[in-house]
Amino acid sequence: MCRFSAVQAAASDTSGGHATASEVRSDDSQNLALILETMCGIVGYVGPRPSQDILIAGLARLEYRGYDSAGIAVIDGNGDLGMRKKAGKLSMLRDSLADAPLGDGTTGIGHTRWATHGGPTDVNAHPHLADDDKLAVIHNGIIENFSALREELLASGVEFRSETDTEVAAALLGREYAKSGNLQDAFQNVVNRLEGAFTLLAMHEDHPGLVVGARRNSPLVIGLGEGENFLGSDVAAFVEHTRKALAIGQDQIVSITPSEVTVTDFSGSPVEAEPFDVSWDAAAAEKGGWSSFMAKEVAEQPQAVANTILGRVHDGQVVIPELDGLDELFIGINRVIITACGTASYAALVGKYAIEQWARVATDVELAHEFRYRDPVIGDDTLVISISQSGETMDTLMAVKYARERGARTLSICNTQGATIPRESDAVVYTHAGPEVAVASTKAFSAQITALLLLGLHMGRVRQTLTDDSAVAELADLPDKIASVLEKENDHVAQLAGWMADTRSVLFLGRHVGYPIALEGALKLKEISYIHAEGFAAGELKHGPIALIEPGQPVFVIVPSPRHSALIHSKVVSNIQEIRARGARVIVIAEEGDAAVLPFADEVIHIPLAGPMFEPVLAVVPLQIFAMALATAKGLDVDQPRNLAKSVTVE
Repeated sequence: MCRFSAVQAAASDTSGGHATASEVRSDDSQNLALILETMCGIVGYVGPRPSQDILIAGLARLEYRGYDSAGIAVIDGNGDLGMRKKAGKLSMLRDSLADAPLGDGTTGIGHTRWATHGGPTDVNAHPHLADDDKLAVIHNGIIENFSALREELLASGVEFRSETDTEVAAALLGREYAKSGNLQDAFQNVVNRLEGAFTLLAMHEDHPGLVVGARRNSPLVIGLGEGENFLGSDVAAFVEHTRKALAIGQDQIVSITPSEVTVTDFSGSPVEAEPFDVSWDAAAAEKGGWSSFMAKEVAEQPQAVANTILGRVHDGQVVIPELDGLDELFIGINRVIITACGTASYAALVGKYAIEQWARVATDVELAHEFRYRDPVIGDDTLVISISQSGETMDTLMAVKYARERGARTLSICNTQGATIPRESDAVVYTHAGPEVAVASTKAFSAQITALLLLGLHMGRVRQTLTDDSAVAELADLPDKIASVLEKENDHVAQLAGWMADTRSVLFLGRHVGYPIALEGALKLKEISYIHAEGFAAGELKHGPIALIEPGQPVFVIVPSPRHSALIHSKVVSNIQEIRARGARVIVIAEEGDAAVLPFADEVIHIPLAGPMFEPVLAVVPLQIFAMALATAKGLDVDQPRNLAKSVTVE
């Protein structure tokens, strides 16, 4: 078994915080249902301190994941298990605990739930109890065979209080525990009977100072303290207390006590694992005086891009340390597939242009949730690049597994150390954007594009296809140019959004690398403003979308630099003339000094001069500000938009 004492963890060498790709693999044996996202928040604690406040603070840092109820369970100083749970926001639970605390017990688990099985009620909230209310269980994910297990338990006389699949797991664990009195053995027996995607945590009042957990297709990470240990669905749950962490892999079980962490697989066999350092602290996940996390994260983009570039340019060349000794990934390939979902897929489209131009290899972008269902033609001459901010996006994870099964080479781009997708890949390039709390991605998107640019330049050097180093030289200026857009255009764009608060539809047009930014601009507006928005390739106008243009229709147009391609620029200006002639209100994003667009634009938003592959990182910033300001003008919550959560960890 893999055991870590607090002292050993503190002494571990985790240079630079870069985790290497693990050899832990697993078959795609799941046929997960297409359901709503269930990215609940999970936190567990064992140690010398009262756990109630630690659990509530941890859940507060996980609120960005989205939830509709919250609860905690604590084993108090007398060895009795107490539980409190409330539907609604965490403040409801916090107020209840203020009136009647659960005591000063030092072992506890906490949960924020997004309802799937059963509505968002107090009864359906987690934790769920079993074994005469001495056992508490919390759960993230979907137990697909819960119906059959429930029937089995009902037949044996078990009575259920909720409509949830989680209570089925709790009752099953209670029955197994009654047979042996050994929580770890009972837990192992239960998780081997469950099907689907799940992270489970459990504790029993017979075993104060012990929390057990397991994961399958759902994230769980361990915080390694001194005389205390933590569990969380995200390092944000415990980063206030420790920045030493340990990620457990697919189909693995963890037991934590104040002094020891034990990790096994589902069969009980030892598992090798290594700690890593979290590269940011708790302050990075706080608003810090900003009106919203999204506003803060938009403003943090210069630093996020700078951090992603840092240490990866040497002597005028891009050299990515994580890829040292892995040149074989890029030599001998004749195709690259980039797979991702949502915003990450639009970053991938920018990466397609960069990799094809600099590395001279055919590159396609595939939506991860479509990739493996159409029997794509891939093999050992294919490099599959996956992009996921969290590293836990289920569709993307399954695409990576599919690619590996068919012999493809795999590389992930991720913002979260120790996540599953990097461990399932042959190599990883981490972005260093820091925690992104707002559901709508901003700085992670910019960092993903930056990582793809770095990767394209790295591949070009390795494949000896990069003949011009001018792009490498431009990297260093990118953070300052983003800062310039924020400084010069923030108020202008916010004012524009205020004027358009009653707008019901906005269109976005772009060509070349401007096309993915048009798609991303539309997505941002849909995500947080709840109005119709669409992005189009500008050349598609005459093939149908121009029918949407009517007097007053707002249209954003991302205009490429005339310095790099006079032809593309002239085509876009022609598109502007076409829609302007039909009464559109045209808002142009163009580089400074582009006079050709002025006669045809109602508003011009300027970005600094940059190379064509760097323009997208600059052009997207005003669109982020616009979406945020429009949503704010409509009185909407920009951080937690309806029906959405930060990470989608089920298919």
